[in-house]
Amino acid sequence: MAAGDEGALGLLYDRWSPLLHSVAHRILNDPEDAEDVLEEAFWQAWRQAGRYEEVRGGVSTWLTMIVRSRALDRVRARGRLREERWAELPEPSPSEAYDAPAGPDAFTERSEERRLIEAAVAQLPPEQRETVELAYFRGMSQSEIAASLGQPLGTVKTRARLALQKLRESLVMLREVEG
Repeated sequence: MAAGDEGALGLLYDRWSPLLHSVAHRILNDPEDAEDVLEEAFWQAWRQAGRYEEVRGGVSTWLTMIVRSRALDRVRARGRLREERWAELPEPSPSEAYDAPAGPDAFTERSEERRLIEAAVAQLPPEQRETVELAYFRGMSQSEIAASLGQPLGTVKTRARLALQKLRESLVMLREVEG
């Protein structure tokens, strides 16, 4: 894709759009906005394909962060933040999110990925889990989290860093499978 191969963009879209649409829809709770964010994210990925560094994370992580950032920008622009927490996120049905050309096992694979991620998040200490949830599902900055929790900014930053390290270690098998 970095070399301008449009076929690579098509393959990337076919492989990752169901998951990414689900992420955008969970954040935005609006199918049209989610579709717009998905399109914007893939155009950004196309333009910035040369910046992707495998050592910093898998393709799904890179794409998910693009979608998440764009979706949160849209939420902030609308002036409202979602109040949902990890456990309250709806489980997408096969027909909504995973009925894609990726093959018949795609839904089972994604369900297993979700189960592993939920288990990894559940294993975090409560303070770290809360920090991750506020950042990723409410779109709060670390400064906003610190103010909301009445904690020093350094404490919030440390909790976020430690939580992400633990999640990265717990989920290394997902990166190896996708790699």
